[in-house]
Amino acid sequence: MTPATKGLYLGLLSQILFSVLYLFSLWMAPLSGTDVFALRMLVMLAGVLAILLSSVGLYRVVRFFQQKLGRDPKQWAYMLVGTAIVASQFWLFMWAPVNGEGVNVAMGYFLFPLMMVLLGNVWFKERLAPLQWLAVALACAGVTHELWRNGTFSWVTVWVFGSYPLYYLMRRAQGVPALTGLFFDLLLIAPLALLYLLWQADSLALIAGQPWLIGFIVLLGLNSALAMQLNLQASQMLPFSLFGMLSYLEPILLFALSLILLNEQTPQGAFISYGLIWLGLALMVWHGMRRGGKRLFNFKQNSLNNQ
Repeated sequence: MTPATKGLYLGLLSQILFSVLYLFSLWMAPLSGTDVFALRMLVMLAGVLAILLSSVGLYRVVRFFQQKLGRDPKQWAYMLVGTAIVASQFWLFMWAPVNGEGVNVAMGYFLFPLMMVLLGNVWFKERLAPLQWLAVALACAGVTHELWRNGTFSWVTVWVFGSYPLYYLMRRAQGVPALTGLFFDLLLIAPLALLYLLWQADSLALIAGQPWLIGFIVLLGLNSALAMQLNLQASQMLPFSLFGMLSYLEPILLFALSLILLNEQTPQGAFISYGLIWLGLALMVWHGMRRGGKRLFNFKQNSLNNQ
C-alpha cells in the first residue's frame, strides 16, 4: 500500500469519526448539548496534549508563541478572536443535533468550502477558475432562493459558513500550525468548560447517578483524539488538493445523520435552495478532481520510486 493510498483511507476514516461525534449529544441524553460540549473540551485538551507530547513537544509550542507573537497585542487579539469563533463552533456542533438544528449545521458545512474559496480570493488575492466562480454563484443563488422562499436563513447555517472560514483565514495569515492553534484554543476554552460543569450541579449529579455516562465521556475523548490524529496523518500523506476535498465528506454524512437518525424534517421547497448549493459544491469537487488527479498520480509514482 502506497503512502497516498494509506493517507486516503486515514482521511476517510477521520471524516467518519468526526461525523460520529455529531451523535454523542443524542447518545448522552439526558445531558444537554452544552454539557456534552463542555465535557468534550476537557477530553479534547487531554487528547491534543498527548498528541503534542508524542510529536512536536510543548517546548516548540511555547517557542512558537514567543517568536511569532511575542508581545504584539494585535497578534494576540487575533488569536483570542479566533478562539472565540472556534469555541462557538464547537458548542454549536454538539448543541444543534439535540435541538432540531442538525440539518442547518450540515448546510453551513456545505457552504463552508465555497465561502473559503471566495474569501481566499478577497483576502489572499487568489485567482479563481471559471468553475469556481460558477460554484460560488450557484451557492449565492441557493441562499438567495431560500431568503425569497422563507424570508430568512437559519442563523445556525449563517454562523457556520459566515464565521468559521474567518478562523482558518486568520490563523493562516498568522502562520499558526493547526495543532498548535488548537492546543491554544483548548487551553483557554477548557477552564471555562470546567467552571460551567462545576456550576451546573445537575450535570455532575446526572453523571454520578448514571455511571454509564462515564463510558461515553471516555469514548468521546478517544473519538476526538483519534479523529484529529488520523486527520493530521492524512494531511502529511496526501496532496493538499485531495486532502481538502475529503472535507466535503463530513457535511454529507452530517446531513444524512440528521435526516435518518435525528429524524429532522426538511421543507420540500428548501430542496431547491439546497440543490443549488449542492450543485455548486459538486462543481468545486469536480474542479478539485481535475487539478488533483494528476497530482495524486504523480504523488503515488514518487512514493513508489522512493520505496
